[in-house]
Amino acid sequence: MGAIGGGTWHFIKGARNSPYGERFRGGVNSMRARGPIIGGNFAVWGGMFSTFECVLKGIRKKEDPWNAIGSGAITGGMLAARGGWKAASVSAVFGGVLLALIEGVGIAMGRAFAQQPPAIAPPPAQ
Repeated sequence: MGAIGGGTWHFIKGARNSPYGERFRGGVNSMRARGPIIGGNFAVWGGMFSTFECVLKGIRKKEDPWNAIGSGAITGGMLAARGGWKAASVSAVFGGVLLALIEGVGIAMGRAFAQQPPAIAPPPAQ
């Protein structure tokens, strides 16, 4: 996901910033230079997130949306830790809120598209 999204983003960005007649080549060069970096960053984020989620599942002995929310917050904080306490705190809150939104949408979609159980007719009166 990261390599494809990053490659697409940098292709468009490189094409827009290239002179007329060189747009395709500029897009490809930009994509080749920056796409793998975005893909690698996404892989690091995904690896840390999965690690923290498994740790939280092991500690809490539960598998629920709170694990993903906590993992998003911890991952955001850890990735921004080099920027200091303020940057780590802001990134942790942002990561937690982002994962809370994603989990909330997933729960809402699951409920919206869940099949309702068939209605059971009452037994005939005798």
